[in-house]
Amino acid sequence: MNFLAHLYLSGGERNLIIGNFIADMVKGQQINGFSPEIIEGIKLHRLIDGFTDSHPVVEQSKARLRDKYRLYAGVVVDMYYDHFLAAAWTSYSNHPLEEFVHDAYDLLQDNLSIMPERARFVLPHMVQNNWLAGYARLDNLKQNFGGMARRTPFDSGMEAAVEDLEQYYTLFESEFKSFFPALASYVELLGVSHSHHGIEPGNLAQ
Repeated sequence: MNFLAHLYLSGGERNLIIGNFIADMVKGQQINGFSPEIIEGIKLHRLIDGFTDSHPVVEQSKARLRDKYRLYAGVVVDMYYDHFLAAAWTSYSNHPLEEFVHDAYDLLQDNLSIMPERARFVLPHMVQNNWLAGYARLDNLKQNFGGMARRTPFDSGMEAAVEDLEQYYTLFESEFKSFFPALASYVELLGVSHSHHGIEPGNLAQ
């Protein structure tokens, strides 16, 4: 899953949100430099990725793209799924999308100083271009894919990924709708509640 889904699946818990956001940018022993609560968020992110990568419905989505995008098929599907989550946000949350992402940006920016260097680079771009809410719009999604394509070490072709989404939109949407409730249920079994869907106020354990 991509950024929006990971933040949503943190259940509004502030330390989990921070850990979930930085997880892919925390390497090796760096994890030991964070509070136990943020480490739980990092571990949650990795459990979510493990569940996602091994799910047969997600594999169907990736298989449709693998010949064209190869190693990046999973990255493309992650972005597609964040699009479907953003576009149908009211089906999954009673908290307005713009309010949720605004609160998430504020929380993450307030804790920028404790984040890995890569996260400190990515976050300002995310906020400035409002990636999280922007996933709902295909034109914004196309811009994001274009930026990702420019950063890959070889020609990934991801700048054309929205064309594939449009071509197979109903299939990808159906797969997301089948998969995402199963993922949310799995995360709840791990002890993360999604009854509120907003970001709870409170102190951070840093």
